Amino acid sequence: MRKEVVHNGVKYYVEEKKFYNFIKRVFDLTVALVFVTLFFGLFLGIAIAIKIDDGGPVFYIQNRVGLFGKEFRFYKFRSMRTDADEMFESLQDQNDTSGEMFKMRNDPRVTRVGRFIRKTSLDELPQFFNIIKGDISFVGPRSPLPREVENYTDYSMQRLSVIGGLSCYWQISGRSEIDFSGMVELDYKYIRERGILTDLKILFLTIPAVIRGDGAY
Repeated sequence: MRKEVVHNGVKYYVEEKKFYNFIKRVFDLTVALVFVTLFFGLFLGIAIAIKIDDGGPVFYIQNRVGLFGKEFRFYKFRSMRTDADEMFESLQDQNDTSGEMFKMRNDPRVTRVGRFIRKTSLDELPQFFNIIKGDISFVGPRSPLPREVENYTDYSMQRLSVIGGLSCYWQISGRSEIDFSGMVELDYKYIRERGILTDLKILFLTIPAVIRGDGAY
């Protein structure tokens, strides 16, 4: 059944899939809790490396926009200098992608440790806590920044009609090599096709994509 949800004046249209959503949440919570427990040592090792590298904070916390446009606190291991946000405006003319995203292949804000954990996607590990909280899922569209959403069209806003995730078609299809409009179309593809088998396929294909470092910079 297709329903209409209105949040902050924006209409979202989504097909209800109650059984799928229930299974998805049980899977997310179970796997995330097991992973954090088993790989606590890896989390600790990355945290120590970041601290030794430049002495700054271990985590980078920022607001992201999730399901139906609601903001939440998003966690990552810090991969950039502590003054990265202040440097952002001066780097706008060096954006390597188009649309509402900012991606820079040789970003001078990235630290030595940061370059490694971004290439291997290890900087994403703290998002397991977002999954446990229910902010995001293992599979779903990338959760955008508020400044990106400010420039969304009504069409782009519909990518927020399902819960965001760590991986989706964008991540396994080239990631930063794909521009914003391409990402939106891939997210629409996921929204149309989403289901248990689709999620498992994306998770399976995410592993080699991470190992190869596809579009990670």
